[in-house]
Amino acid sequence: MRSMTGFGRGTAANDEWSLTVEISAVNRKQAEVVVLLPRELNELEASIRQDVAAGFSRGRLQVSLSFSRNQRTDHALQVDQSLALSLEQAFADISKLTSRQVLPGAADFLRYPGIINQGSSAPSVEVASSMISPALAAAMLSLNSMRDAEGEHLAADLRKRIALLEELRNQIHEASQSRLPRQREAMLKRLHEAGLPIDLTDERLLKELALFADRCDIAEELTRLDSHFAKCREFLVSPEPVGRSLDFLCQELFREFNTIGSKANDAGLAHLVVAAKTEVERIREQVQNVE
Repeated sequence: MRSMTGFGRGTAANDEWSLTVEISAVNRKQAEVVVLLPRELNELEASIRQDVAAGFSRGRLQVSLSFSRNQRTDHALQVDQSLALSLEQAFADISKLTSRQVLPGAADFLRYPGIINQGSSAPSVEVASSMISPALAAAMLSLNSMRDAEGEHLAADLRKRIALLEELRNQIHEASQSRLPRQREAMLKRLHEAGLPIDLTDERLLKELALFADRCDIAEELTRLDSHFAKCREFLVSPEPVGRSLDFLCQELFREFNTIGSKANDAGLAHLVVAAKTEVERIREQVQNVE
C-alpha cells in the first residue's frame, strides 16, 4: 500500500548541462500531472506527463525540471540583433511623431527583455530528452520509496483501527443478546403497572416479542461487517492501488453501523454504534492519503 504524498529528486549531467528533476505528490481523488520546464522545451511536456502518469493511479504530481550550465562552459553574452534594431527604430518613430529627437540610451537596451542574454536557458530538445529520461526515472524511484514508507505507517495505523472496530462489533453483538429478555421484562412490567395481567404463554405476548426480535435482528449487519473487515485486511497487503476500494469499504462500514444504530432501540448499543461510526470516520480520513 502506498501513500499519495511524497517527494523525489533525480539528476543528470553532461559536459555542458546539469539537470535536476523534482516530483512532489499530494492528495487528489483523480490523477493529475503538472509539468514545469523551460519554455524552449514545451514540446516535451506531453511525453513527460505520459511517463509520469503511467506510474500513478491518483494524486496530484508536480514535476519540475531545472537546467543549469556547468561552470566550465562558455558564458558569452548574445545580442538579438533584430530586436535591438527594432528598438532603435521605435525611438526613431517616436522622434518623428513628436517632431523632436528622442534617442535610446544604454539603459533602454539593457532594460528591454531579450536584447542581451546569456544564450539559451536549456539545451536542445535532443540533448534534453537524453538527460530527462534517467533523471525522471531516478526522481520517480525516490518518490515511490518515500510513498512506500509512508504507506507502511498508514497500513499499521489502519490495522489498529480495524481491530478496534472489530472489538466494538463484538461488544455490540454481546449487548444485543440481552435485548429480547429486557424487552420481555419491560412489556410485562408495563402491563402489570396498567393492571392488565397476562399469561406468559399468551399468544399475543409471544407474537409481539417475535416481531420485536425480527425488527431488531442485526445478524446480517454483523456478518457483513466481518466480511468488510476481512476485505480491508486484504487491501492493506495488496501491491495494487487500493485507495478507492478502501474508501468504498469505509462507506459500507458506516452504512452497516448506521443500520445497526437504527435498529438498536437501546441506549447502550447506541453508544457503541456512535463510537464505531466515529472510528470509521477516522479511517476514512486516513484512506484519503492512500493511492
